[in-house]
Amino acid sequence: MPANLPPALTHFLERLGANRDLALGMGIVAIIAMLILPLPGWLLDLGLALSITLSVMILMTALFIEKPLDLSAFPTILLIATMLRLGLNLASTRLILGHGHEGTHAAGGVIGAFGEFLMGGETAIGLTIFLILIVINFVVITKGAGRIAEVAARFSLDAMPGKQMAIDADLNAGMITEEQARERRAEIEAESGFYGAMDGASKFVKGDAVAGLLITAINIVVGLAIGVFSHGVSLADGFHTYTVLTAGDGLVSQIPALIVSTAAGLLVSKGGVKGNTGSALGAQLGRYPKAFGMAAFLMGALALLPGLPFVPFAAFAALAGFAGWRMHRRAQTQSAQERASAAIREAQAAVAEQPIAQTLAIDAVRIEIGYALLPMINDSEREPRLDDQVRALRRQMATEFGFVLPSVRIVDNMALKANEYVISIKETEAARGEIRLDRLLLINPGGGPAGLPGEPTREPVFGLPALWIDRELRDEAGFRGLTVVECGTIITTHLTELVKENVAELLSYTETQKLLTEVHRDAEKLVADLVPAKVSISSVQRILQNLLAEGVSIRDIPSILEGIAEAAPLTANLTQMTEHVRARLARQISAAQVRGDAIPVVTLSPDWDQAFADSITGQGDDRQLAMAPSALQQFIAAVRETYDRLAQSGEIPCLLTSPSIRPFVRSIIERIRPNTVVLSQNEIHARARIRALGTIG
Repeated sequence: MPANLPPALTHFLERLGANRDLALGMGIVAIIAMLILPLPGWLLDLGLALSITLSVMILMTALFIEKPLDLSAFPTILLIATMLRLGLNLASTRLILGHGHEGTHAAGGVIGAFGEFLMGGETAIGLTIFLILIVINFVVITKGAGRIAEVAARFSLDAMPGKQMAIDADLNAGMITEEQARERRAEIEAESGFYGAMDGASKFVKGDAVAGLLITAINIVVGLAIGVFSHGVSLADGFHTYTVLTAGDGLVSQIPALIVSTAAGLLVSKGGVKGNTGSALGAQLGRYPKAFGMAAFLMGALALLPGLPFVPFAAFAALAGFAGWRMHRRAQTQSAQERASAAIREAQAAVAEQPIAQTLAIDAVRIEIGYALLPMINDSEREPRLDDQVRALRRQMATEFGFVLPSVRIVDNMALKANEYVISIKETEAARGEIRLDRLLLINPGGGPAGLPGEPTREPVFGLPALWIDRELRDEAGFRGLTVVECGTIITTHLTELVKENVAELLSYTETQKLLTEVHRDAEKLVADLVPAKVSISSVQRILQNLLAEGVSIRDIPSILEGIAEAAPLTANLTQMTEHVRARLARQISAAQVRGDAIPVVTLSPDWDQAFADSITGQGDDRQLAMAPSALQQFIAAVRETYDRLAQSGEIPCLLTSPSIRPFVRSIIERIRPNTVVLSQNEIHARARIRALGTIG
């Protein structure tokens, strides 16, 4: 509500909005007052403007409602609108007869303006148009709407017993609840009452049209007599003045009547049409593109006939042809979508019929891609393809870590963005990214200007600053020494990093069993002596997972099994078994950590070494680290300070500890620096050279 209104008026409008029954009562009283009291011209203008506004609002509401019962109060609205027009007719007649001799604006500006506009300087033309409007309203619209309402009311009443029996049958069969049955019965009663009321209300509209004819005749005949005999107006001037006033009065009353009658016809003719009128017409007419094509052909033929204007018929021929073509294309697209949906439903049904074991099976590693990335696997001419890169990655992982990575499933997912991909580990999303298949990714670690045009972004694997550049700029980027990668390489690199982080989790019991029985057949006798006599397969799996978690390859299975066989008689603790196996793999572990010609290491000070040793409690399998939190914080701070200082000089050393405390130190280091390698002195091969870079503590 505008803030600049007077407080009293603001309070009145608020009260009026909260009490709609009071507003309706005041409106009816105002209509009755118009029948009794004379109205000034300016107030009549307001009433006529209100009548036109109300009629347009009624018509728009009838167009936009979903079903006729959404406007069940329409008969009452129709009656009130008719009363308003009749009251305004009576008030305007009083002004025309009483003040018509004063000129064409005696009954207000609205009537005078409408009359002069309608006449256009010719009295006969104006009266003819006015009479045509009355005929259209009375004979065509009002009569037709009344007939439709009458038939609809009759049919609705005749069908009510059958509808009631159908509701009772559904209720007895348990298809609907008692509450739903009650709602359906109420809807049927409301529908029959609505059409019955519309049948009666249409009579008001018909009577309004008849009253308009009578009022027109009275205004012209009686007004002319009063003007000539009572006020001495000449016959020609009087006829012109009273005709203009009468025509204007009839126009401002018949136009709202015509609009309301049209709204009534639209409402009762809606019938079983669902949705608003515009959507329903568009959907139903759009089903038949052949109709628009035939109309376009006929209009084109008429445009070519001699004697007929070319432009109008050609324009509508082109418009109808274009509309038919669009509808045909839309129908083809919809048909293709329906066939695809049917195929999907069949596939889903087939999947639903598969064994439960297949339904419950999960993918160890899965890549989901958006529809714009499908050429990475579907395009046979594309090099390299994503599936080929994934196969190469599996071979690389087998060589690097010593076991075959489970099959990587690549599927499309329409729920993703067009250029998006998601990598899942054991059905859990591990990472996602967005790439541009039509471009190349230029990695710019420094983040400064690359000197090439492109779209700034961040590469999805490590989050480094990057640019999406056109493929034509590949050679120029190479000349500048910049790194440019393909989209497939981005996904495989991302997959590689995730596999390395979760490689221990990917070594399942089944993969371990397959590794022992199928891959390493040369160690068959060793496996038979060890499993299950000394250790179980699950214990072997746990030891292998411990090795993989710290980046140690398990390719040398015979040495690992020999280490387990040596440690098994001494302890059942899997951590201690793992430490013994690591000592057996000293050559491999040391070789993997050589940088240049030596292994860079950082050692623990004797104080920290003793502190860890003193903090280990329990015996055998129950050994645990029980260090004070303050001491742990001091140790973590010392580690961070040492490694940050060495990183500034480009050194990333290993942390060297005594064998007894290595697992416990590793359990702390992996939480603050997961990529830091922790070695024990037993894991340094005898021929390996070390390069001490400092001491922690």
